[in-house]
Amino acid sequence: MSHDLTALYERLSHDDELQGESNSISNQKAMLEDYAEKNGFTGIRHFTDDGISGTTFEREGLQAMLAEVEKGNIGTIIVKDMSRLGRNYVQMGMLREQLRRANVRLIAVNEGVDTGSGFDDDFLPFRDVINEYYAKDISKKIKSTFKAKGESGKHVASSPPYGYLKDSDDKNQWVIDEVAAPIVRRIFRMTLEGYGPFQIAKQLSDEHIPVPAYHQSQLGIGLWQSREIKNPYKWGSSTIAHILQKHEYLGHTVNFKTRKHFKDKKSHYVDKDQWLIFENTHAPIIDQETFDNVQRIRGQVRRYPDGWGEAHPLTGLMYCAGCGGKMYVHRVNNGKRVPMYVCGNYAKQPVGTLCKSAHRIKAEHVMEIVARTIREVVKYANLDKERFAEDIQSHIEDRQTVDFSEQRKRMTVCEKRIGELEMLIAKIYEDNALGKLSDKRYTMLYNQYEGEQEQLQGELDGYRTEQAQYENDRKSAARFLKLVERYSNAEEMTTLMLNEFVEKIIVHERDRKGSADTTQKIEIYFNFIGEYIPPTMAEKEPTPEELEEMRKKEARKDKLHQNYLKRKANGKQKEYEERTKAKKKAQIDSQKEQIRAEDREKGIYFHAGVPNIPRAGKQAVM
Repeated sequence: MSHDLTALYERLSHDDELQGESNSISNQKAMLEDYAEKNGFTGIRHFTDDGISGTTFEREGLQAMLAEVEKGNIGTIIVKDMSRLGRNYVQMGMLREQLRRANVRLIAVNEGVDTGSGFDDDFLPFRDVINEYYAKDISKKIKSTFKAKGESGKHVASSPPYGYLKDSDDKNQWVIDEVAAPIVRRIFRMTLEGYGPFQIAKQLSDEHIPVPAYHQSQLGIGLWQSREIKNPYKWGSSTIAHILQKHEYLGHTVNFKTRKHFKDKKSHYVDKDQWLIFENTHAPIIDQETFDNVQRIRGQVRRYPDGWGEAHPLTGLMYCAGCGGKMYVHRVNNGKRVPMYVCGNYAKQPVGTLCKSAHRIKAEHVMEIVARTIREVVKYANLDKERFAEDIQSHIEDRQTVDFSEQRKRMTVCEKRIGELEMLIAKIYEDNALGKLSDKRYTMLYNQYEGEQEQLQGELDGYRTEQAQYENDRKSAARFLKLVERYSNAEEMTTLMLNEFVEKIIVHERDRKGSADTTQKIEIYFNFIGEYIPPTMAEKEPTPEELEEMRKKEARKDKLHQNYLKRKANGKQKEYEERTKAKKKAQIDSQKEQIRAEDREKGIYFHAGVPNIPRAGKQAVM
């Protein structure tokens, strides 16, 4: 073994930065180089870890140095003090033993430690204990300060999210970044228009828009300002997904989304119910309606494979009336490009168990009905805005089955009685303490009063929930009116318009299964107001002529169906299907492949088994 190298090891953690410039990497390097030169050490090589805690030994610089120790290339290691090597008692003991076996000399300049002098410092293990305690203590103090700051409603993030900047006059306040905020709004809007994260990322990359990390580094903020970003214009789909999830864009401060352990310094995400959210603390970039719609769409839209492909405009809105499950689009049916929605539960094995039928329906028919309904709503609103507003408000109120005036009277009674019971409980407690009331009698009365109090409190909470819902419904009516007004001059239905208007569409089974000429009911539920049919689309009583035509049509359907049943009974239908089956299948398969080839050409279809699907590059950009 050559032992030619003298390793100078420097480490600085974020906690050490609190101690000032004396602990900086540059000062450590200067000190160690000066010591090595004065004491005749040669073959100097630096190993450095910047911004990493000593409680973890998974450090790039330390591991590189230990790898050289294993190869026998290092004869001496020099550090400023033992805490630079680490602040973990057990690990430090193991490290010293590893260096002893490798015959590596260890020098800690400021502490007078030199294992090559023949002097065995019995105090070294105690130093390690003290260093670990210091790490725990400083971590506890920082967490306490951090917690107090977060609970006061101040931002605890080291830098604001993409789209915001720190206020130059108050670093605890965020202001809108006028360069990045339009990109954030565009990402949300494109999602409403039906684009997926991969497609949005590709579009922004093609337009050479800087990724968030690079944009922030150019401003001198963020975690990437001192690191190299290999492709500053390559957006990843994960970056888009992160942006779409951030409640901060609503103008809210969201603290404690993660927890960090003092040893591994790794952040661990916590459940949403553990977040601390302070509303309206800074200017919003995205309004609540847009944010809610995007979350709904993101939670429902399914793309194949792995985010690649174009989602149908109705995807995520269609539900089966039979089982309540989601409906999914089949783009090719019988070899033709005819998108049809079917119940996702029907085909699950064994078929027909979770849902009795597929509730199959052509996407174009649903699009036509939805577009016509929205047009009629807008048209009705434009004819008489006041009457339309009254109609919507009346529709909202019709959904309420509660007499709120009577409910408020009952709430007053409940609140009064809860107060009386609280006084009674205090009285029997006092009587029991003074010996005026036996323990047995006290327990019986206490349980009786407390039980009545809990029952009244539950009733009161229920009333408050219903009233809050009522107030929300009233606000929802106003929001729907505002939405209709925004699209008062719309000439055609866009995906954005569809997602802003429609909450869900419930599809019932056809009146006559197996027949193309039949009726099929769908229910359209609008955002904010639920199911609503404008008066102009109300069903009208058919005329005698229309009734007669309907009767004749049904008679023809019955005759055709009876003929089908006869052929099925005598076996002719089966013979016909067997005779044409192979030919039909070959024809359909050929047509399917042609359609898929066209879609592959456009870049909107890839079979799940194809290995080289284009993907967004993985890059930390948040």
